[in-house]
Amino acid sequence: MNHHGKRPISEDHARLHSMMELTALINSSLDPLEVRRMAVEIIPRCVDAEAASLLLLDATTGELYFEVASGEQSEKLKEIRLQPGEGLAGWVARKGGAVIVDEVIEDRRFASKVDRLTGYQTHNMIVASVATKEKMWGVLEVLNKRAGSFSDEDLELVQALANQVAIAIENATIYQEMRQVFLGVTSALADALEQRDSYTGGHTRRVHEYSVAIARRMGLDHDEIEALRLAAIMHDIGKVGVSDQVLRKTYRLNEEELSEMCRHPEMGKNIIAHLPELEKVLPGVLHHHEQFDGNGYPAGLKGEEIPIIARIIGVADAFDAMTSDRPYRKALSHEAAFAELERCSGSQFDPICVRAFMDAYCDGTL
Repeated sequence: MNHHGKRPISEDHARLHSMMELTALINSSLDPLEVRRMAVEIIPRCVDAEAASLLLLDATTGELYFEVASGEQSEKLKEIRLQPGEGLAGWVARKGGAVIVDEVIEDRRFASKVDRLTGYQTHNMIVASVATKEKMWGVLEVLNKRAGSFSDEDLELVQALANQVAIAIENATIYQEMRQVFLGVTSALADALEQRDSYTGGHTRRVHEYSVAIARRMGLDHDEIEALRLAAIMHDIGKVGVSDQVLRKTYRLNEEELSEMCRHPEMGKNIIAHLPELEKVLPGVLHHHEQFDGNGYPAGLKGEEIPIIARIIGVADAFDAMTSDRPYRKALSHEAAFAELERCSGSQFDPICVRAFMDAYCDGTL
């Protein structure tokens, strides 16, 4: 404080910056764990405190457990559970709202076992409910003001941030649930498609598994891998437009039948184009039969003109085709299939994708 009893402008600026940082980060993430981790990292900075903990409510038992915490004792905290109503956290979870406790040792609601088990010494704290209108998610604790005591302004700020965290957790949780449903539906659709072709049982699952292993080995980021997952699951979705006569033929296709089969990437693109949310998936579905030397289809793209997720699926798809029995030939061994990938590396396949696949296979990732 300065001699007028007001905080310096630079201190207010730092608090505002931290608040804005938290708001931006929370609103940019749809990963529930990431939202929670960011909250306990940034909130102490907003009120000049030492640490913070987020306790979530176990809907089955009514207990509170430490989900994430900042500071050196964070791992020890994860082993502790508070019974319903136990401690200041349990009290706030029941009552709602937020409280300041200036001297925790003198407050009979304080669960001293937490400090005893972690070796941390709590002097003062703000405890705020993390709740939306629909649900009590848990409790946010902000511990040990670095200078003096927590103010009413700190209390209001922590409660406002706790409310934001609650909304972000709820949104992220809903998104994850919707994502699981969507993945389930697309997988079911892909499985239904496989039922039409008795020779490709499990093909979609394996191509998905191989593709993700290649992508991780190549260091693709989270968003790229998410798009790849869906594209790998849906890469053959256009085969719904291929006749049973062609799809189930037990010997090699003639020129006309091959032409029909080769239209399945474009058919797949036309199906997915009706869903704007799947825009990032389109390149993998449309271009997974392109070849690195430009001799593939449907667009004859070459080298890095071919989207990376399509290049990856192309390798995974070819490997699974080679290592699966077909009516007109027996499956190749994995060793023979890898030798073929290597032989066609740089012509049919992206050499970097082939190398990543071989490395993933050799180090036991697959």
